[in-house]
Amino acid sequence: MQHIFTITDLKAYRWDDAHAHLKIALVPTMGALHEGHLSLIRLAKQKADLTIASIFINPLQFNNKEDLDKYPQCLEKDLELLTQVGCDAVFVPNASEMYPPYHKPH
Repeated sequence: MQHIFTITDLKAYRWDDAHAHLKIALVPTMGALHEGHLSLIRLAKQKADLTIASIFINPLQFNNKEDLDKYPQCLEKDLELLTQVGCDAVFVPNASEMYPPYHKPH
């Protein structure tokens, strides 16, 4: 499974000659994967040629920092589960990648 950490690398992966004409399914998540997520990956694999999951714990989803700090972060386990179900790639950006300096979240 390909691990992708930047938007630039995700675009390069998507438009690589090997992938440019494939039907792609994206399964966005905030990690802490469970059977519901994995069933979506399995379905995506049936419907598309290439399946990409994203794992991004979006700080804007939380009303306060304490909830964000408590949110489970188990990236190694999540990557293992995605590998087991045959996900082709995973996009794992950090907050600064998703919210660069010129677009700071409120």
